[in-house]
Amino acid sequence: QLQLVESGGGLVQPGGSLRLSCTASGFTLDYYGIGWFRQAPGKEREGVSCISSSDDTTEYVDSVKGRFTISRVNAKNTVYLQMNSLKPEDTAVYYCAAYVSTDQHKCVMNPDYYGMDYWGEGTLVTVSS
Repeated sequence: QLQLVESGGGLVQPGGSLRLSCTASGFTLDYYGIGWFRQAPGKEREGVSCISSSDDTTEYVDSVKGRFTISRVNAKNTVYLQMNSLKPEDTAVYYCAAYVSTDQHKCVMNPDYYGMDYWGEGTLVTVSS
């Protein structure tokens, strides 16, 4: 079965850290760009970060710059999102998605991108004291 699985979510206090994982099964992530997205209650899904298939391009939404870091470990078929200095407004369900592009430097944070091949089911992050 071809799927992406997110893990690592949970309850954390403001200022704390979490590391989310996006692991593929049934296929290799080597040739895929990966986007991380989140959806808070009552809000639309938004792009948080992305990494190109070549790993040389990463992007972040302004609200997480300097706090979140995206990375990939091909040997583990996993992309990570390290989240530091978490704020209550980071509370959301976090999703990862994989896409293939002829442009190996392409980085996609648009949740409506037509070329998303796989989506995970999400992991809940709650930032609260």
